[in-house]
Amino acid sequence: MTTTNQEMTKFFEDVHWLMDILQNIDVGLVVMDKNYKVALWNSFMQNHSGKAPEDVLQRSIFSVFPELSETWFKHKAQSVFVLQNATFTTWEQRPYLFRFPHYRPITGTAEHMYQNSTIIPLMDSKGNVEQICLIVYDVTDTAINKMAQQQANNQLQNLSRTDHLTGLFNRGYWELRLIQEFKRFDRYDQASTLIMMDIDHFKKVNDKYGHTVGDDVIRQVSRAMKEQVRDLDIAGRYGGEEFGVILTGTDAQGAAVFAERLRTTIEKMVVISEGQQVRFTISMGISQLTDKIVDHRGWIEKADAALYQSKEGGRNRYTIAS
Repeated sequence: MTTTNQEMTKFFEDVHWLMDILQNIDVGLVVMDKNYKVALWNSFMQNHSGKAPEDVLQRSIFSVFPELSETWFKHKAQSVFVLQNATFTTWEQRPYLFRFPHYRPITGTAEHMYQNSTIIPLMDSKGNVEQICLIVYDVTDTAINKMAQQQANNQLQNLSRTDHLTGLFNRGYWELRLIQEFKRFDRYDQASTLIMMDIDHFKKVNDKYGHTVGDDVIRQVSRAMKEQVRDLDIAGRYGGEEFGVILTGTDAQGAAVFAERLRTTIEKMVVISEGQQVRFTISMGISQLTDKIVDHRGWIEKADAALYQSKEGGRNRYTIAS
């Protein structure tokens, strides 16, 4: 065998095993020209799409997969053609390019395959980029695990800032939000009003009916608060039978309307204990934030002072701090 024949044989052997690698590698490979016509469609893409090479080759990728965003993909690909640099897209930026089903039993809850993708330039012998290669990675296991971890973290975070009895914010987190609201007022001088409230004669309820009924009363008051507040308001359990609500973007007069509506709602509520109706009311103190209040503690103290006046005045009422 001549040297030339040996070199040709070696070349074809190299091409053969290279093509074997391209076909069997566990990532998707799609080679396209500047018109986005497919020149290579490997086994990964065939197996997951259900489309054989003869159904895809020499056709525009957008005609084969109309759900692929043509505008988005061309924008990404053009930068590769022009700048001759690779571009990378994660599943967090775009869950998938091709909506392939996912078959792995470990992550069987996934509705589809999550994908990372890379587009790399393919230079010809003259150094021109006439084709690009799209590489598709199956990262479903990673994505599912990360989303599950994030969900668990969110649940833990929610538990850490929620009062278990009422579902309202607990004192620690609520006070943190109060501080944030105080700082926001300091920067933007927008109206914000604090209402501190207390269940009237709550000790008598506990002493007469027991702590289980007392807990039911607290839950009822909390439910009424949650039904009345807006999404941008901040309601929390301050301690025992005391609660606080921060009404953002609301002045004292607007807070008084809220307080009266809440007061009348709670006044009509009933908790049943051994066939007896247990009724209850609340007293409230209202303090609109002004530049005379030096810190968040002073804001609470003004609302508490107004709450004390409501109790001294006969309870089941609100008082606006002067």
